[in-house]
Amino acid sequence: MEHELKDIRYQSRTYRKLQTLMNRVNVETLKEEHRRQISGKAAGIDGVTKEVYDADLDKNVNELIARMKKFSYKPLPVRRTHIPKATGGERPLGIPSYEDKLVQAVMADVLSEVYEERFTNYSYGFRPGRGAHDAVKVLNEAIGRGKVGYVLEADIKGFFDNVSHDKLMEFLGNDIEDKNFLRYIKRFLIAGIMEGAEFKESDKGTPQGGPMSPVLANVYLHYVLDLWYEKWLKSAIGGESYYVRYCDDFVFLFQYKQDAEKAMSWLIERLAKFGLEVAGDKTRILPFGRYNGTKDSFDFLGFTFFNAKTRKGKYRPGIRTSEKKLKAKRAAAKAWLRTRLTKPIAETMKILNKALQGHYNYYGISGNFVMIGKFANYVKLTCYRMLNRRDQKGKMTGEVFNRIWVYYIKPPRLKVDIWNGWKPKVV
Repeated sequence: MEHELKDIRYQSRTYRKLQTLMNRVNVETLKEEHRRQISGKAAGIDGVTKEVYDADLDKNVNELIARMKKFSYKPLPVRRTHIPKATGGERPLGIPSYEDKLVQAVMADVLSEVYEERFTNYSYGFRPGRGAHDAVKVLNEAIGRGKVGYVLEADIKGFFDNVSHDKLMEFLGNDIEDKNFLRYIKRFLIAGIMEGAEFKESDKGTPQGGPMSPVLANVYLHYVLDLWYEKWLKSAIGGESYYVRYCDDFVFLFQYKQDAEKAMSWLIERLAKFGLEVAGDKTRILPFGRYNGTKDSFDFLGFTFFNAKTRKGKYRPGIRTSEKKLKAKRAAAKAWLRTRLTKPIAETMKILNKALQGHYNYYGISGNFVMIGKFANYVKLTCYRMLNRRDQKGKMTGEVFNRIWVYYIKPPRLKVDIWNGWKPKVV
């Protein structure tokens, strides 16, 4: 499969439009995707899990391919469920049927290879070899070294639910000439949603919970924003400007206030043209950078950017964990620890250590040591209180708890250096 994908990337580099993509969805690629799936995941409306499908894998995959060739294969509606948020309320979650998940995943790999040669350098989300830390690093460098005076912080209201199917298919048709491949993408788009016993049509939006959703979102915003900035906006203003996007999260940086104001007006018009609108309460222009030493700050990808200085008094953008994310992480940790009252201490500590390392891997960037340390201390104190509540024979002393903590829990440390261009391997 890896060789086939490399071949697609070569074709995308060579030809304006690509043909014969649907044949990449075959017995071998579907079986390989099946092996990648994680066991124990929730099932879609068909009730089929990886374990059930695996019981007769050869027959199931061969029958799926036969149906696809006859065009009798139609994706099932996505099962929508709701999961509680740590901070209160619920979050909707889409669960595709198992076969649909396999087909989508293979098609998503194909789409990724088609567009990796066509996407711009402004986008960092859900792309091979790129990630959130790269976007944060580029943004940090643009603010620290460029002539930045104003930030346009914008948010698209309900982006994934409002993508126009017609526009998306038009964008895909600019680059792909395989009608069968496009036909199946359209079928996934209109498959619908099952919420309980109620069926809801999906006349817009990307496939909920599906592997294709992120890459389709990238294709949409590649045409709506990335190319718009590169081919028009960048030259339509007077001063320096920068733009960074991670899926539907994006930030514009401008040298002059009038440029930022023009860009906001143009952005609203641009999004409306494609069925999208900005969230008014989350979209603003703020003075920022070495030329505007204000106390204003903005959030991007879970980090808060603020004006700061080095020990020698030179300007440097500061970056720390955003209060909103920190609050959510604390609430999640507290809620989870409440479920561990009757569980073995060793098991709890091992899981907790793994979760904390994951937190450090993401938030442990240059200049953010204090914030990851504060989170570690909060979790430590909450864990200590939980263990004391479960102890019926008397409270655990701080000395005993500290020995347990030090034995199981690795201390916080920075994992990513965004200041010097060096990015250590995350372990």
